[in-house]
Amino acid sequence: MTTLDVPVVVIGAGPAGSLAARELARRGTRVLLVDQATFPRPKVCGCCLNAAGIAALDAVGLGGVLSQLGAVPLRRVKLAAGRADADVPLPGGVAVSRDALDVALIREAEAAGATVLTGVRAKVDDDGRVTLDGSRTVAPEVVVLASGLPTRTDAAAGSRLGAGVVLPADAVPAFFAPGTIFMATARGGYVGLVRLEDGRLDLAAAFDPAFVKATGGVGPAAADVLKTTRWPLPASVADAAWKGTPTLTRTPSQVAGRRTFAVGDAAGYVEPFTGEGMAWALAGAAALAPIVQEAASGWTEAHAAAWRAAHARVVRGRQGVCRAAARALRSPTFTRIAVRALSLLPVLARPVTAALNRPTGRPA
Repeated sequence: MTTLDVPVVVIGAGPAGSLAARELARRGTRVLLVDQATFPRPKVCGCCLNAAGIAALDAVGLGGVLSQLGAVPLRRVKLAAGRADADVPLPGGVAVSRDALDVALIREAEAAGATVLTGVRAKVDDDGRVTLDGSRTVAPEVVVLASGLPTRTDAAAGSRLGAGVVLPADAVPAFFAPGTIFMATARGGYVGLVRLEDGRLDLAAAFDPAFVKATGGVGPAAADVLKTTRWPLPASVADAAWKGTPTLTRTPSQVAGRRTFAVGDAAGYVEPFTGEGMAWALAGAAALAPIVQEAASGWTEAHAAAWRAAHARVVRGRQGVCRAAARALRSPTFTRIAVRALSLLPVLARPVTAALNRPTGRPA
């Protein structure tokens, strides 16, 4: 069995893992970034990045990546609850496909000096040793877990299932114009829709498990929600090849342990709405990198404590608005009242959108 010599292994090459690896490599730390997927890969994601996420990329010198990818500027959210709808202005944000963004960030990590292995499964044992596809091992000083939802933890009570699909451009009604996030809400869940840089339509949804079962699957559930609105139904939405996730809102037992740090969705997940999820992932990765750099030279419990504090400040402290919104959307009556109020006074949403889009501080 081959043994690799590298002080940091980052498992998961999504935005959080790739940016963490890139920032570590920029600081002179030898880092291995590994993911079991091959890229580009399909991903259940709303494909939106809000103003805070853009600021996080700007802060590490990657703001130009979005324009290179042709990311679509977002200007508003169109909400629907039954036949009522409302237009809410956004202070910024873009739509960009995950297949394009993920590849771009992986390339940035490689360009900075990180070693990248994709299509390789990584397993961490109790001693912190990482086995790659059962044939190579690494004994790093630090492991960064950026591998998605923490499935070994219990979901929050009432947590919904996630689902997503990307429809081809020729299946998209002209109603779903670029630059707008469309969100349809109903008793069983909600569906968000946004046009991507290549004209395709990304759909990301969250449903009550019982609703999915009653309607016969996530595709029919999405069609059922969209039919409650006055919006046109995208062709084949019910029969499309939807991908699902485990129940969504989750909190891991810890975001840092002995020589181990979790970042991105692996550090806990709250349902996002207008691009907050990737913003949390990017800001968290940038904040984690200097802590991991120090820990790679000699881990102590102080490094774990530092990340717990930083994560609470940079990520967890900013998730309260989305937690409240997720709870509110479970009440059809409240949602209808809120949408009708916003249709008359869109300015009522300004404190919420401002809080969600407020940038974090520049990383060290």
